Amino acid sequence: MMLFRDPADVPHGFGPSVVAIGKFDGVHAGHRAVLERAQVDAATGGAKVVAVTFDRNPLSLLRPDVCPEDLIGVTQKVQLLAETGIDATLMLRFDQSLASLTPREFVERVLVDALGARTVLVGLDFRFGRGGAGNPDVLRELGEELGFRVDVIEDVRSLDSDRRVSSTWIRELLAAGDVEDAAKLLGRPHAVWGEVVHGAKRGRQLGYPTANLAPDLEGFVPADGVYAGWLVDEGFAGSEEPRRSTRYPAAISVGSNPTFDDVAARQVEAYVLDETDLDLYGRVVEVQFTARVRGMVAFEGVEALIAQMGDDVAEVRALLS
Repeated sequence: MMLFRDPADVPHGFGPSVVAIGKFDGVHAGHRAVLERAQVDAATGGAKVVAVTFDRNPLSLLRPDVCPEDLIGVTQKVQLLAETGIDATLMLRFDQSLASLTPREFVERVLVDALGARTVLVGLDFRFGRGGAGNPDVLRELGEELGFRVDVIEDVRSLDSDRRVSSTWIRELLAAGDVEDAAKLLGRPHAVWGEVVHGAKRGRQLGYPTANLAPDLEGFVPADGVYAGWLVDEGFAGSEEPRRSTRYPAAISVGSNPTFDDVAARQVEAYVLDETDLDLYGRVVEVQFTARVRGMVAFEGVEALIAQMGDDVAEVRALLS
């Protein structure tokens, strides 16, 4: 997949293209429905499929007081969009300059001049341009004038609850520790991504050495507790070597370690099953959550904690087998 960071980076004559526009936070089932529709539309006309998205939630600039926490970071978003099989992503930097464009200016600069859009796909709640003045009807009017068609894609809804699949719903599930239902809406296990850093090394002393993720990790951290999941080793940060991934079963801890009461911030740490000498420091890993084992509690003494960790690992092993 090609990745562009600015309309000016798109090669001259790039189009025609079928463009899907959105935040794509989580690249969940609803987002993939839009991208799959774009791929179908492009298949009959030889057009490229392009996702136009943003490097941050626009609300972080426009309404920071109501801006939710992102489900995924930019690195994760690029990787997930590439896995859908689309041809390119235009990752726009959402700053004051972009926010000040009128709907016409946005359409002309991004969709027409840069991408040569033939069809543009958006959701029902799509808004764009200065002050949110643009909506699907405005986009249709501009399309009729400037030579592209607009398709508004209906929401993907849960059969059980008739609720719209959304980043908000997924965020609620993760905040409650329900990673299994979140995975159903995402179409994959929820994951966080970051570099392994040195911690207190208490896990090693207890017989369960863990890989601690840096505080600036990407991805929404689910509720405190112990989870079954996977650690995917993606190599050293900034390495120019071809990406190679190694996947390990893992018991994952999220929280501030209440038994010892000396950890100021929440941590994500993963114990790779049956591995005591695995050196992951400085490496970038993805930690995938597949099931919640229990909540986070404080134990009365180290022996009780070690006994519970043994039970946790046994349950994780059973869940992943």
